[in-house]
Amino acid sequence: MAYDLLIKGGIVVDGTGAARFAADVGIVQGRIVEVGKSLGAARRVLDATDLVVAPGFVDPHTHYDAQICWDPQITSSSWHGVTSVVLGSCGVGVAPCKPADREVTAADLTNLEAIPADVLHAGVTWDWESFPSYMQAAAQRGCAINLGFLAPLTPFRHWAMGRQSLERAATPQETQQIAQALREALEAGALGMSTSVSNIDIGYEGKPLACRMASRTELAAYCRVLRDLGKGVIQLNLADRPADMSPGEYETLEFLLKESQRPVSWISLFDRDDIPEGAMRTLDKFEPLIRRGGVPQISCRPLFLELNLRSPLLFITLPCVQESIFNRPLEAQKKLYADPSFRQRLRAEIERSGMHVHAFRNLDRIAVQLVNNPALTGLLGRDLADIARERGRTDGLELMLDLSLEDDLEMRFVVALLNNNRQRVGRLVSDSRALIALSDGGAHVDQICDAGYCTYLLGTWVREQGVMSLEHGVKRITSEPADFFGIKGRGRIAAGYAADLAIFDPATVGSDERGKMRNDLPGGARRLVMEARGVHHTVVGGVPVYEHGQYTGALPGQVLRS
Repeated sequence: MAYDLLIKGGIVVDGTGAARFAADVGIVQGRIVEVGKSLGAARRVLDATDLVVAPGFVDPHTHYDAQICWDPQITSSSWHGVTSVVLGSCGVGVAPCKPADREVTAADLTNLEAIPADVLHAGVTWDWESFPSYMQAAAQRGCAINLGFLAPLTPFRHWAMGRQSLERAATPQETQQIAQALREALEAGALGMSTSVSNIDIGYEGKPLACRMASRTELAAYCRVLRDLGKGVIQLNLADRPADMSPGEYETLEFLLKESQRPVSWISLFDRDDIPEGAMRTLDKFEPLIRRGGVPQISCRPLFLELNLRSPLLFITLPCVQESIFNRPLEAQKKLYADPSFRQRLRAEIERSGMHVHAFRNLDRIAVQLVNNPALTGLLGRDLADIARERGRTDGLELMLDLSLEDDLEMRFVVALLNNNRQRVGRLVSDSRALIALSDGGAHVDQICDAGYCTYLLGTWVREQGVMSLEHGVKRITSEPADFFGIKGRGRIAAGYAADLAIFDPATVGSDERGKMRNDLPGGARRLVMEARGVHHTVVGGVPVYEHGQYTGALPGQVLRS
C-alpha cells in the first residue's frame, strides 16, 4: 500500500495510557490505516526520529467563537499540538443571533470574556443567524484545526426573547421555542449545550448573563432535549468560589444530571492558598456526582491574571465593582478609585472574598506588566513589594490604586492568583476524578492566556516534576476529553482513527507560565499569546499544519459533529 503520509521513526504514545512503543504511522485519506514497523512506501514521509508521536491534543474549554472569523490557525492553541477545540463554553457565544441582537451578543463577549468591542466590530463577520448556519459558516470559512461547538444558552435566550432575556425567566411558549432551537443545534452536530449559574458572569450593560435568568422549569426543558436525543453533554459554570463549593451548587449539579441523564462538565477547581485542602475536599464531597458524570474541570497551570482597573476581571465577583465600575466612563471610574469610601468598601469586599486577599498580603505576587505614562517606565517588571519598599508604603491595595491613577488607569499588573503550590497542584492534576482543561482560549485576550496548558503539562508535570508518566499525561489531554465530549474517532492512535497527531520532543516540550503581548488582533488591538516549545510537527486529518514549528498554510480542520 502506498500511504499518503508516513510518520516514520517515532515513539508512539497512543493516548490510551498504554506503554510507548517504536512504530511508524501510515495514513491514507486523512485516517490512520496502519501502525507498525517498516511500513511500505508513501507519497510523503515525515521524519519523527527521537520524537514522540501522540494523538493531537483536545482542548474542551475555549472561547474562540468570534476569533474563528479572523484567525484560521486558532492561535495560541494550535501552536501547542492542539488539533481539536470545543467552543461555546460558559453559556456565552455568538449564535444564534438576529441582526437586531448583535449589539447585545457582542457586549456579552466584551463584559464576560473581555474581548474589546472594537475587535469584535472589526473582526466578526456575522454571516449566520441560526446556530446550524453558524457551524456551516465555520466549515465554509476553513480552519487549520478541528472545531467542536457547544450551544451556549445565552444567545438562544436572546434570539427567542430579545432584551427581556436579561430580565426574567422565559414563558412556556418561549421555553418551547428555545428548546426547539437547541434540538436543531444538536441535530446539526453540536456537542451539547453550555450555561452558567455563577454570580460572576455578567453581560450586556453589566447585567447578569441571560442564561443565569433561566428558571428551573426552563433548564429542565433544555435538559430533556439532550435526554430525548440521547447525546450531548452540558458544560456548566457552577462555582462562584473555586474549591469552596456550596450545598446549593451541589444540588444544581445533581438537578442537571438527573434531568438530562447526560454528562455534565462543571467549572472549576483551583488550588487556593487561603483554603489549602479545598480542592481535594471538593473532589471528595462531589464524588457521588462525579461517578454519575458530573466531572469538574481543572487547570494544570498557575493562574496568572492580568489586571487593569478599567476592566478589573480579578474583582468581577465583588458587588461594588459589578455595580459601580463595569461599563462606566473613565472619569467616573477614576473618581471612584480615588474616593476613600469606595476604597474602604472595596477593601472590605476583598477581605470577605478570601481568594483575593491572599495576593494583597503577598505583594511579591503582583507585578507591573505594562505602563502608558513614560514617567513610570521604571516600574515595569517590578513587583509591588519592591515598589512599596522604594516608596515607603505598606498597603498593597492602596499602592495599586494610586499607581493606576498615576497612569490614568492604563497600568496593567500580573497577579499570581491560584494554583501556586506545586505539591498540592501536582496531587490535583494527577487525580482521575477531574478533567484537565480550562485553556479559556480566545477569552480575556489581554489578561489571561492559558492556551499552552497541554505543553505545560508535558513539560512541567511529566518531565520536570514527575507526578505522572508520559503515557498518563498524554491520555489526560487526548482520549479523556475526547471521550467525555463525545468526539468520536479522535484522541487515540489506532487504525481507523482520524490522523490528528502532535509530534514533539519530550526533552524540550513545554511553555512558559506567563504569556507575551502582541498587537495582532483586528484593528491592531493587543492580546496575550503563549508560545510553545518542543512541538515539531502537527498533523490534522493527515495534512501537516505545522512543520518544524512553522505554519504550512493548510486548512484541513473539520467541524466536528456529534
